[in-house]
Amino acid sequence: MAEITPAVVAKLREMTGAGMMECKKALTAASGELEAAVDILRKSGSASAAKKATRDANEGLIAQYILPGGQAGVLVEVNCETDFVARNDSFRAFCDDLAKKVANDPAVDLEADRIAAVARIGENIKIARNARLEVTGNGLIAAYIHTGAKVGVLVEVGAGKAETTSREEFKQLVKDITLQIAAGHPQAVSREEVPADVVAKEREIAAQSDRLKGKPAAALEKILQGVLDKFYQTYCLVDQGFVKRNSEVSVKEHVGQVAKQLGDEITIRRFVRFQVGETNV
Repeated sequence: MAEITPAVVAKLREMTGAGMMECKKALTAASGELEAAVDILRKSGSASAAKKATRDANEGLIAQYILPGGQAGVLVEVNCETDFVARNDSFRAFCDDLAKKVANDPAVDLEADRIAAVARIGENIKIARNARLEVTGNGLIAAYIHTGAKVGVLVEVGAGKAETTSREEFKQLVKDITLQIAAGHPQAVSREEVPADVVAKEREIAAQSDRLKGKPAAALEKILQGVLDKFYQTYCLVDQGFVKRNSEVSVKEHVGQVAKQLGDEITIRRFVRFQVGETNV
């Protein structure tokens, strides 16, 4: 067996673009023979994956997986180079499989899956990000992938009583909330979660607008509060107009109505919203 020196490993890396560990493993498997190691890397897809890694991957889709029972779920964004690949059924199946693996094992290593997909599909593929939510106490995790799979939502909705989570009215409410998040693009659940510096900036912008110049101090604060209220109606999920009822009531009011109907306390605890390409901006 030929000696596997750092220089030989570096040479193989230069020839293939594969990672140092992959090169060392390939050389060991090839008994130190450089050309044989190149063939091993090519067959495994590591060489082609590394060469494609510098290419832009700004297309892609969002995938989701909810574990049976609705107690945990995952969103995954996977990027590729072209929309043609993103719309391919095999790529979608690949992304769905990744989401399932992360849902079942948050610490799973997906690099081998990614490399194999690059070799099979022929484009650079990046697993851009993933998010996993797990229920605390009583509640459900639900997900929604919008048509085209460019937007995905994951939400946790809690209940006071365990039996509430099995009621169809509660399940429908949770589903409706995912649709609301996808359409309304909120940044926070409620006003309490809005960072103080964000509120301060909105106040500053509003206070400097031309329509407020010359207003008496007594009226100024009331006007500013009105401007902030409109900001919250966009920024905060529970303050948004509930789209399924043509915004006639707020999300908070609708949740309250369902909670009263079920005789329980219902809380939107947290959510995640992914849109393809956000991490590339």
